[in-house]
Amino acid sequence: MLSYDNLWKTMKDRNMTKYKLWKEHGIARSLLRRMRDGGYVGLYTIDRLCKILDCKIEDIVTYVPDKEDDTKV
Repeated sequence: MLSYDNLWKTMKDRNMTKYKLWKEHGIARSLLRRMRDGGYVGLYTIDRLCKILDCKIEDIVTYVPDKEDDTKV
């Protein structure tokens, strides 16, 4: 599972609001909602957010192993 908790901290550190992302940078509100809910977001969007926030990918998303998923890939 991917967690976007780092995104919200990075945004706060850079004085960036969801409103600014939407209004000034064209990031859809539905996309931000999806991230809040832990949904799928494409790498293109992660790349855009890294450029906007001038940060690394780990400042936006982290991988959290799902304890309930015992399948091996």
